[in-house]
Amino acid sequence: MSMEVTAWTALYNAMHAQQDSRPFSRATLRRILGFARPHRRYLVAFVALSVVTAVLAVATPVIAGRIVDAIMSGSSQRYVIGLAVVIAVIAVTEAGVGLVQRWLSASIGEGLILDLRQAVFDHVQKMPVAFFTRTRTGALVSRLNNDVIGAQRAFSDLLSGVVSNVVMLVLALVVMFGISWQITVLALVLLPVFVLPARRMGGKLARLEREAANHNAVMGTQMTERFSAPGATLVKLFSRPERESAEFAVRARRVRDIGLRTAMVQWLFVTALTLVGALALALVYGLGGFYALRGELDAGAVVSMALLLTRLYAPLTALASARVEVMSALVSFARVFEVLDLKPLIVEKPGAVAVPDGPVPVEFDDVRFAYPAADKVSLASLEEVAMLDTRGGDEVLHGVSFTAAPGEMIALVGSSGAGKSTIAQLLPRLYDVDSGAIRIGGVDVRDLTMASLRSTLGMVTQDGHLFHESIRENLLIARPSATDEELWDVLRRSRLDALVASLPDGLGTVVGERGYRLSGGERQRLTIARLLLARPRVVILDEATAHLDSTSEAAVQEALSEALAGRTAVVIAHRLSTIRAADQILVIEAGEVVERGTHPELLAAGGRYAELYRTQFDQGGDTPSGGDAQRVGAGETGAVAPG
Repeated sequence: MSMEVTAWTALYNAMHAQQDSRPFSRATLRRILGFARPHRRYLVAFVALSVVTAVLAVATPVIAGRIVDAIMSGSSQRYVIGLAVVIAVIAVTEAGVGLVQRWLSASIGEGLILDLRQAVFDHVQKMPVAFFTRTRTGALVSRLNNDVIGAQRAFSDLLSGVVSNVVMLVLALVVMFGISWQITVLALVLLPVFVLPARRMGGKLARLEREAANHNAVMGTQMTERFSAPGATLVKLFSRPERESAEFAVRARRVRDIGLRTAMVQWLFVTALTLVGALALALVYGLGGFYALRGELDAGAVVSMALLLTRLYAPLTALASARVEVMSALVSFARVFEVLDLKPLIVEKPGAVAVPDGPVPVEFDDVRFAYPAADKVSLASLEEVAMLDTRGGDEVLHGVSFTAAPGEMIALVGSSGAGKSTIAQLLPRLYDVDSGAIRIGGVDVRDLTMASLRSTLGMVTQDGHLFHESIRENLLIARPSATDEELWDVLRRSRLDALVASLPDGLGTVVGERGYRLSGGERQRLTIARLLLARPRVVILDEATAHLDSTSEAAVQEALSEALAGRTAVVIAHRLSTIRAADQILVIEAGEVVERGTHPELLAAGGRYAELYRTQFDQGGDTPSGGDAQRVGAGETGAVAPG
């Protein structure tokens, strides 16, 4: 390894070893060993080969010195050629060992990344919805990428570096002291000149790197928000491209300026250390040559000392920052474990049972609920705040009770923020009640298996979320085993078959981020098709037509009539004309059921429902007669016929 390469290595290690140095516990170490245990055979082989590599690295300079001595003493050609062959064999062996070592390192590192990422991903999948409403997606993705890779370095780069550097350092010192202790001591005197600037410059460059990373993050956020479909629309409607360009240019110029400063500091540092290395080499040749001319040292020994110098400085500079590097890698483990230690609030009860077969009723029995506080569901580091918001825990549902018989439709209406969506989210256990009970088929949802609960319930929300995948893949989320014939059937029933058939790629058409390549009505109908494919026995509609125009709403309502036929339904509606046919309408205000009854009964009562209805009628939102043409379901009495 040349002095310049050694300087760059020292600089890199010093820069990246100062990112974080928080303490870690023995419990963290034990958990790390738990992740390492499946790879222990590879680890043992990897460490053994690291020792072999270090020995071979020191052997070559010694043999090179022997060749010089053999030439100077006039030894036989066979002896010189033999030593040259030995060097060649060592070089080939080093290459072979390096190849195997690299394979082992990659296997250990990539295997560890796989284990950690899988553990974090699976754990995050179990977290409640409240976790995702608070957490910054970028911070969470960083745990799966940057921190996992940082943790992996502890097993590959650092482990190999510490072991091989210690062995190489010990062997180099032994050999160099054996050749000339005076030259070795003088070489060690120059070590602080080599190491200390690396630590200081490394810290400065690390700060520049963090500053650049912050500016890059801001630029990344700006690009992510502006390049999304809704963000680009907002910019075009309410902003000027020149202003956005100017803001981006300011941040980009800051990154450029930091890049220039970083490049100059790096160049000065590497040049200075390379110069120190050259001076150290000159010292070895000068002092060694002096001793050689006096007959106190062989010429080959001088060559060996010069070659061993890099074997001395490289491991010493690496080991000087190894402790901080190891600490930084272990901190990455701690950040990963921080996510894994966040307990899911919703867990499957041991001995949970499946939902009973056949049509099932839904019952809310004196349900009370408060959204969990931030410290129960989130981490300050994932929200990127200094401290978690301690607010929360205020009850939002107060003794809600109702029953939906098999095949019945229960409609929930009321002011915004009254608690309607909260009721809908409790049914599929996106949250758990604080007191009371929610039963499906007479069984508390907390006593049901997650799989049977998910297969029993189907939900359509007002945003109609879709993944940036094809229509086929978005549908198969509901039932991966479905055939194309079944997909076309649900598309026909949701009034989307003609549209999908007209697309160039048909079912293979990618819908875009959040489904923005489709209109609002088309997205909703596609989510209804997904619902039909899942074949749930209980359907939850959370304002599924709230933001649609009249034409789109009519098409969606027509599709919904298919989805609700013969199923128990809980429907949250903004437009009251859509739920006139409901078997029972519940008026929710401030987390309580303030009225209940059928549409005619509630109008006759002249209460809150009648007030809401008159308000919509006065604003043109409903038609007093003929509005039933857009109602959900079938039958004048409002009951949905079993199908």
